[in-house]
Amino acid sequence: MPQSKPDHQSATDEEWHEAERRERVVRPLAERERLTRAEVADAAAILGLKRSRIYALVALYREKPVTSTLIPPKPGPARGFRCLEPEIESVIEAAIRDYYMTRQHPTVAGLRRHIEHECKARGLSTPSVKALRVRIDWQGRKALVKAREGPKAARDQFRPVFGEYVSGHALQVVQIDHTRVDVMVVDEMYRLPLGRPWLTLMIDVASRMVVGFYLTLEAPSATSVAMAMRHAVLPKADWLAERGVAAPWPVAGLPETVHMDNGKDFHSKALERGCREYGIEQQYRPPATPHFGGHIERLIGTMMGAVHLLPGTTFSNIDEKGDYDPEKTAVMTLPELEAWLAIQIVGVYHASIHSALQLPPMTAWEDAVAQRPTPVRHPADPERFLFDFLPFEKRKVTREGIRIFNIHYWDSILSVWAGQSDSRMPVKYDPRDLSRVFLQAPDGKHWPIRYRDLRRPRITRWEHLEAMRVLRERGRRSVDEAMIFDAIEAQRMLVAEAAARTKAARQTVQRTAYALAGSEAASATPERREPSPPSPIDDGPPTDQPLMPYDVEEWS
Repeated sequence: MPQSKPDHQSATDEEWHEAERRERVVRPLAERERLTRAEVADAAAILGLKRSRIYALVALYREKPVTSTLIPPKPGPARGFRCLEPEIESVIEAAIRDYYMTRQHPTVAGLRRHIEHECKARGLSTPSVKALRVRIDWQGRKALVKAREGPKAARDQFRPVFGEYVSGHALQVVQIDHTRVDVMVVDEMYRLPLGRPWLTLMIDVASRMVVGFYLTLEAPSATSVAMAMRHAVLPKADWLAERGVAAPWPVAGLPETVHMDNGKDFHSKALERGCREYGIEQQYRPPATPHFGGHIERLIGTMMGAVHLLPGTTFSNIDEKGDYDPEKTAVMTLPELEAWLAIQIVGVYHASIHSALQLPPMTAWEDAVAQRPTPVRHPADPERFLFDFLPFEKRKVTREGIRIFNIHYWDSILSVWAGQSDSRMPVKYDPRDLSRVFLQAPDGKHWPIRYRDLRRPRITRWEHLEAMRVLRERGRRSVDEAMIFDAIEAQRMLVAEAAARTKAARQTVQRTAYALAGSEAASATPERREPSPPSPIDDGPPTDQPLMPYDVEEWS
């Protein structure tokens, strides 16, 4: 039976794990100009595949060097595999879930006796032990350990174990963390204080070079991580030129490992899938081991020490602050602080002798790049990179379009998938601008889908959440799109009137302005290539649903 093409949407965690395993073997082969028969034979032995299949995987990966290229295709029944009756499959599924995957640690033999009893009671034949073992394997090793031994045992068994944290070459290990900046920024209209922004920093452990950063008025979130990753991985020449910074910043490329703490924003589905797609290993700092984050912590300390020389600094403690009033002395806007940080990083920090290395990070970077066993990897499609790290929800495509966050979106491209199946497709969104979302097609392409009503204004996710909160407080059990936008418009009018009087109102205005501007600059529209549409099926119009809490990754 022929195999179907890999489907990014329906791939299970086990299939993603297999793709990651293949990527670790195939990537070094794809980077070589010529392959020896011995190398191919070794790869075939490791992956349990034929040599011809290894050549095919290498060719596929060279054409599209992302992990999802290597997701195993959906096969038909393997030779010798017996498809069981649906009733028997149901008995097995229930028995594995309710009997085998329990803390009592029942054996496979005990599972078979349990199933034999159930099958006899229903007049069904008893499946073989081999058939049961196959279906147990389908559950995945981590899920089995979690169910039979508990979550802690699963975390301990599958979490990487670290020794002393060292790195031998450039981009082997990158650390990331957030900090509240010790300085007040002002708004761009009134030049009055807004508050302290958040900074996400990333550092290359081998060279101590800053690989990227992201500055925002928003609290740390999955979006902060995505924007910092984008800044770290892509070339920075244009970004520096836009901010009037002349010094070079040669760091760009995909890290092998990203090391982070256990914050919620570092455990998002979007970050996990993005790292999987680009073969980036995620490592989390073990509890009660602060030395494992020492490099990024020291960098944060260095940056904040420099910030303390700026007007509007809050310093790091009360004793340092004394009677200094940061709100009265604050003068820098968020974009001005961003440009100052860029100059401080590339013009001062990168060029100064590092106490641990005894040479500047820029020189250490050049040495660390020379130590790499393979060239630095770069995303094949830079415009797609951000999409792969954006948060997403799964939604069904109907004749009326896509409905997410109680807002309707439409584009003619949706007619290709409208009503074709009951499955839901990933819809990615940039929380800084909900005026468009991005539908991920089964082949991995992202299609921008705008509001169905193009008269609607651009809004942020946090404005949307605030509008929903207000509507709930008013006793609205169900809402429609018009209510949401009316509430946001009313909020904006109130905030605009109060902006000159209160800091909170100015923060609200500036948060929205920065978010929408940043989203517009970061989101590149993919090239449109219309897929050939299948015959449409009438799926019927959507109906308004009761107002319920959304299961989404929060962006606050």
